[in-house]
This record gives sequence, structure tokens and C-alpha cells, in this order.
Amino acid sequence: MVFFAGIDNSVRALNLKTNQLEFALYGHTDTVTDLSLSNSGDHLLSNAMDSTVRMWDIRPYSEVPGRQVRVFTGASHNFEKNLLRCCWSGDDKLVSAGSADRQCYIWNSETGELRHRLGGHQGSVNATSLNKNGTLVASASSDKSVILGELSAE
Repeated sequence: MVFFAGIDNSVRALNLKTNQLEFALYGHTDTVTDLSLSNSGDHLLSNAMDSTVRMWDIRPYSEVPGRQVRVFTGASHNFEKNLLRCCWSGDDKLVSAGSADRQCYIWNSETGELRHRLGGHQGSVNATSLNKNGTLVASASSDKSVILGELSAE
């Protein structure tokens, strides 16, 4: 499968063996700016300019209605319309996204609870990355800086 998204607010799955669209994921109300596949391959994150990060069940025979598992809120887009990214920790227990409000947001992927909101940048946080066990985070910003931080074990 190849997953792609864009300005039509949807995410689509293309089966490369059959060259057919397998399914489409609907729920965003503005342009999708990033997709991130979980390490298990069972879920997909999408970040969009509607200021939501959504988690989708992409297993072949998903029983989740519409395939949408969870919506993570807090991270925002603004008039700059940057392509803000999202990511998973190596163990798939945390998800993270950058935000136009100069913060890095990190949620528990199983509950949707906001675990951390980290500042320090002077511009939009465009990309984040979590290490394998979710104890370290890196964030890159429009202010041309990268911040590496250690997360508390909660």
C-alpha cells in the first residue's frame, strides 16, 4: 500500500499489486500536511491544517467505522500554512506533532491524552521526532533551530 493525501482533505490508500484504490479516509476539514505510518504498520497518523492529528486503522479488515480511531487536538496551524509534520515513537505508544504556536505536542496514542507540550522555539515547530522508547524528542522550527529534549517518564 501507498498512502497519499493533499488539498482535498482526504487520505487514500493505493494497492500497488492491483493498482487500485483500496479505501479513502475522510474526517479532515482542511489540507493534509503529513502522514506517518506506525511501526507496527497497523495505524496511520495524518496531520492537517484543520488543527487536528488523526489516527486511522489501516489493517485490511478493520472493524472501526470509517477507520478513524482517535483525534488528537491542541497543535495548531496558522496563516503561514506550513507543512507541519507528525510522528510515532518507536514503540507506538506516543505520537507527536509540531504546531504553529511554537510548541511541540506529544500525546498517548492509546488514550489520546496530551502528555507533553514543549516550548522553546521562536517560530512554528515544523517537525518532531521521538526516539524508540519515547524518552527523547527533537523538534525543528522555522526559527532555524533544533531542540533536543528529554521527556519525563509518567
